[in-house]
Formats: sequence, structure tokens, C-alpha cells
Amino acid sequence: MKHDILIHGGQVITESGATKADVHIVDGKVHAVAPGLAAAADTPRYDATGKLVFPGLIDPQVHFREPGLTHKENIESGSRAALAGGITAFMEMPNTNPLTVDPATLNDKLDRAHKTAFTDYAFFVGGTAENAEQLGEYETLPGCAGVKIFMGSSTGNLLVRDDPTLERILRGGSRRVTVHSEDDFRLNDRYKTMAATAKVTEHHHIRDVECAVMATRRMLDLVELTGRPVHILHISTAEELDMVRERDLGDLVTLEATPNHLFLHAPDCYEQHGSHAQMNPPVRERRHQDALRQAAAEGLITCIGSDHAPHTLEEKAKAYPGSPSGIPGTQTILPLLMTAVRDGWLKLEDIVRLSVQGPIQVYGIKDRGPLAPGVQGNVSIVDPEFTDPLPLDWLESQAGWSPYAGRPMAGLPVATILRGRIAYQHGEPIAHQDGITSPVRF
Repeated sequence: MKHDILIHGGQVITESGATKADVHIVDGKVHAVAPGLAAAADTPRYDATGKLVFPGLIDPQVHFREPGLTHKENIESGSRAALAGGITAFMEMPNTNPLTVDPATLNDKLDRAHKTAFTDYAFFVGGTAENAEQLGEYETLPGCAGVKIFMGSSTGNLLVRDDPTLERILRGGSRRVTVHSEDDFRLNDRYKTMAATAKVTEHHHIRDVECAVMATRRMLDLVELTGRPVHILHISTAEELDMVRERDLGDLVTLEATPNHLFLHAPDCYEQHGSHAQMNPPVRERRHQDALRQAAAEGLITCIGSDHAPHTLEEKAKAYPGSPSGIPGTQTILPLLMTAVRDGWLKLEDIVRLSVQGPIQVYGIKDRGPLAPGVQGNVSIVDPEFTDPLPLDWLESQAGWSPYAGRPMAGLPVATILRGRIAYQHGEPIAHQDGITSPVRF
């Protein structure tokens, strides 16, 4: 099958805004972006008239639950959801069963993705006390997205609570380290004093602001001590943003936000969605949401990651705190960011900055970027006229639920092109295309 296509008639979204242009992809790479392009008579064409043409998005934080937890999700279903949402590459976390902590477990995931993934892929290796001295080797392996540290909200070897072990991990390599920043010591204290009658509406008070602030302060101290660049995931508090501004460590510290912290706020989300809005770190009050939106617009937040973390409806129905934390979300990134544009706190070019350029900057991803000659021919096409409530039956995740289902949107991905081949079209079944996906290159 040819890896050529001419996308014509649409508005191409670049790092500087929207421009009327065609996109010609040849042999899987962008050949030209300009108005009125011509192509050979047998070149497949996609009429994007009235549509927005984005570069394929990157989701740098997902939990696809394979191996070990595939009753919740797997690489096939999770990546199919990503593809339908305009995501053309994902980076998956190590807290599966077994944990991804060495070359054998990394290669197992790569083998699984090679057979079933609908998009390109990479996998994090978890940093532990046991592998700290080997991480500099592991992080250079093909398909490795880097090292992930859990300062809280994890169990077993992946939980790294103490500063001496954190320092060992930070000194064990050179690539940017990704961090879940909640202080496990405080978390334990908070849960010990939690009332037996606690409800999910108190989740953001139990895992309070100080849990996040304490961990982020400790991590910034370690960054200054070691000089190792870090990427703080799912930033959730205004206080952390202020701290990062004040410490002014430049490119040593980058930040990632989830759509959940940008589009949900307490207490409303817990009253409306119950445990379907429960995640770690928690969705917090509106003042934090406002600060995160400002930081995303001004560039303090480098990128968006879904933290796609599905659980079954039965699991989510358990009484708090037995209800697991996590929200599915890779498929809904782009529709939500389009609503931010509609509502005026982001621009179309900010979507490219946060969901394409940002992950590239943070992780040193190669061959991808805004649509320009030479980059991979990965494209997401969005219908900006879609303003209906988000349909539940559009979602591809095994979870089968989303707190955003039924929420009016301001655009919907209608086609995803992966290396010059149409991999997804709205309303049509998604078929796996052998040989089209591969590990992300760093």
C-alpha cells in the first residue's frame, strides 16, 4: 500500500496559527505544505474542506494496563482510543504487572505493541532502589521513553519515598526523569487520620495541596543538587506553579498538565461524577484550575498528557477509598482542547505547542513536529463544526465511560493519518494495519 496522500482544502494548524494549505505526504513523510499543491493522478486524496489539519498529537502519559491488568485496558484497545482521538504516538507508564523495570520487561511490552498497537509507542522504565545504578543504560534502549519515578501513589519497588534513593536515581543517567510528585510520608499520615465515613467528595482534602507541594519542593532541591532535568507530571496546584516560577531553574524543570485538572474542578466534579472524577493527584478547587489554565496559556506548562488510567465501572462503583483512582482520557484530549479554544483561554496554535512540540521538547523525540517538509506524515483532521455532546459510543477504551461523555464539544477528530495512510475515519471500524507502527525514536 502506498504511503502517499494529498490532503487538500483544509486549514493547516502550525505553531503560528491557521493557514489555508494542502499537505502532500510522500513515502510516509511530509513532502510539501502549500496552497494548491498537485500530486500524481493515482495519489490518494483526502478532502479536508471545512476541517482543521493538525500534526498528529503525542500523548506522553498513558496507562494501558498490559500486561497483568488487561481486564481494564490493553495496548490494542488503548492505542485504538488514542488513534481515534488524533493521537499518533503514546508513551506508557511502568506500573503494570510485572513492573517495567529492566530490559526484559521493556522488551516484552515492545513485542506486544509491535503486534497490536494502532499508533507508534514507547515505554517508561520505573526507577527503583534496586535498578538505580543501571538506569543510565536502560534509558538508552530503543523504545524506552525514559525513567519514571513515583514519589507517592504507588506500591512495591516503584515507590521511592526517600531523598537518598531519589538522588541515586537522578545521578544514574542523563535523560530527563519523569516524576509523580506526591509526598508518600504525608499521604500515609493523611489516610491514617481519615474518617471512616469519608466520601470521594473529600478526596482532594485527604490528598491535600501540601502532599503535592512537599514532594515538588523536595524534587526541586534534588534537581539543584544533581543538575538532572526532571519533568513533573499532572501538576495540580497553584502553589507548585508559584514555586517553579520562584525557583527559576529554567529547562531543568518542565511541567505537564492533564485535561482533567484543566477541565474539572472540585467540589462540582465529585458531586456530579463521584469516583469517575477521582484521580491522583486529585482534581482540586477552581482557583487551582484557573492557575493551571493560565500556566498552560503562557507556556509555563510545557505539555499535556492524558494520564489515561482506566478502571472498570464495577471497580469505580466501590465505596471510597476502595474506589481506584484514575480516569480514561487519551481519546478526549483534542476535543477538550478545542473547547478551550472556543472558550478563549487557548489558541489553535497552543494545541500544537502543548500536544506536539511540548512532548518533543521534553523527551527529545525525533522525526515529528508541526507539519513541514521532512517530518513524519502524521495528521489529525478535526471537524470544528461538531458542537454536539460528546457521544459515549465514540469512545474506544475498554473502560466504556468518561466524565466528559455528554459534554458539548467544539470539535471532533474525524480522521487520523499515520505515515501517509488513513488509519482512522470517523464512523468506520478501525482495522489494524500491520507494519505501519513502530517505536518512537529519541
